[in-house]
Amino acid sequence: MILVTGATGTVGRHVVQLLQQGGHRARAMTRGRPGHPLPPDTDVVRADFDDPDSLRRALTGVHSVFLLTAPAAPTPDHDLALLAAARSAHVTSVVKLSAIGTGERFGTVTVGAWHQAAEDAVRASGMAWTVLRPSSFASNFLHWASLIRAGQPVPNLTGEGKQGIIDPRDIAAVAVAALTDPAHAGMTYTLTGPEPLHVPDQATRLAQVIGRPVDTTDLPPAVARQQLLASGMPSAAVEATIIGSAWARAGHNAVVTDDVEKVLGRAPATFLSWAQRHREAFIGTR
Repeated sequence: MILVTGATGTVGRHVVQLLQQGGHRARAMTRGRPGHPLPPDTDVVRADFDDPDSLRRALTGVHSVFLLTAPAAPTPDHDLALLAAARSAHVTSVVKLSAIGTGERFGTVTVGAWHQAAEDAVRASGMAWTVLRPSSFASNFLHWASLIRAGQPVPNLTGEGKQGIIDPRDIAAVAVAALTDPAHAGMTYTLTGPEPLHVPDQATRLAQVIGRPVDTTDLPPAVARQQLLASGMPSAAVEATIIGSAWARAGHNAVVTDDVEKVLGRAPATFLSWAQRHREAFIGTR
């Protein structure tokens, strides 16, 4: 049995589906919050990272875990709680979803400091482990779907900084490979798409798909910080977002690797192909 945390989210739902399609037993862990629906025959367990008893129930009979946490404010606490419960349940392996650039120094700060603490705990867990560090998700563009439908410009937090935008389905496919093949134990994979793109590049490709221009507007870090705080985002989450955006803006995430191809035996999907698959989300009238 493989436990999938974050099972109704952007990556987790694909992990569940791919495991099922491959004939593997998958248990989907969710806190019951709205997310992507799962097939009706999915083994679903309600659990919360802040409830140790629920984690113990979720881990009953489990041998491997896909560890994806998305706390409102950056903290490794949820990862640590799951790892402690997994050790008690004699889980043998864990695949941790982290983020590209984790642990890199940028000025006086550390990029992805909370992911680094969680990665360290995974490596010291005594379980077989694999760490996945994906670049920026193609699906992040869905945040701007309503603006694009209304003909308004997309905010650009990363300026001219290019990133190896990756399709979440490729992340999930690599995760499933790591969960089901011990050859990936002890590996840290940096997962990217096939080409470095900045936000205007993405907008141009999406414009090709929807048949009309998609404009962008630069959003400097100071302005982005003000807007994110005004939206109600926790201050710690705002600072993590600003650090990551400034790091990418400075060109540090202009990275393309062949890790997806090495694991899957095929090239990663392009942003254009992702946009074509999600065209309906962006169609609207001015």
